[in-house]
Amino acid sequence: MKHSQNITEIESLFPDLMGFIFYEKSKRFFNLPEINLNNKVKRVGVFVNENIQEIKNKIKKYKLDYVQLHGEENVNFCHSLQPFAKIIKVFKIDYNFNFKKTEEFEEVCDYFLFDTKSQLHGGSGKKFDWDLLKNYNCKKDFFLSGGIDISDIEEIKKIVNSYPIAGIDINSKFELDNLEKDKEKINLLIKKLRL
Repeated sequence: MKHSQNITEIESLFPDLMGFIFYEKSKRFFNLPEINLNNKVKRVGVFVNENIQEIKNKIKKYKLDYVQLHGEENVNFCHSLQPFAKIIKVFKIDYNFNFKKTEEFEEVCDYFLFDTKSQLHGGSGKKFDWDLLKNYNCKKDFFLSGGIDISDIEEIKKIVNSYPIAGIDINSKFELDNLEKDKEKINLLIKKLRL
């Protein structure tokens, strides 16, 4: 989320979580002075290789509930942030990814997020092969990300029945040209998934 009016519009749909990107190289970089949300929608701060003190500052300033880590953050880094927010560690998936890598993070993260490997740190609009999830053997719940669209709903429902999935992370396929999120399309998604 980037624009204050759009934040209010999407909040009215009651998503479980709303993300704010604090990575300056992203076109979706969030730099408003505050986040105005009611207490029901949880706030997720998205970071890429940021220093710990700066993340702590953002947690305090914006009252972040979750920290989503998209960079090369290690186990000790995640552990140091545990007292301040819930931790979502992102893993970039392609055919060479070894899911055993997630095991060392189980104790220091609340959730994982599986996104498509690309040169970007998220927001590529591309899917990875979801059949690769069969190689995931941890019990930690995860978010599914990477080019998710309305047309994926039935496949996502099958994944929910097979894996410990906490939810989906949507972005580019629900975005208008001005980087605002498409309220009508997100409303349709929520209605179809929450049946």
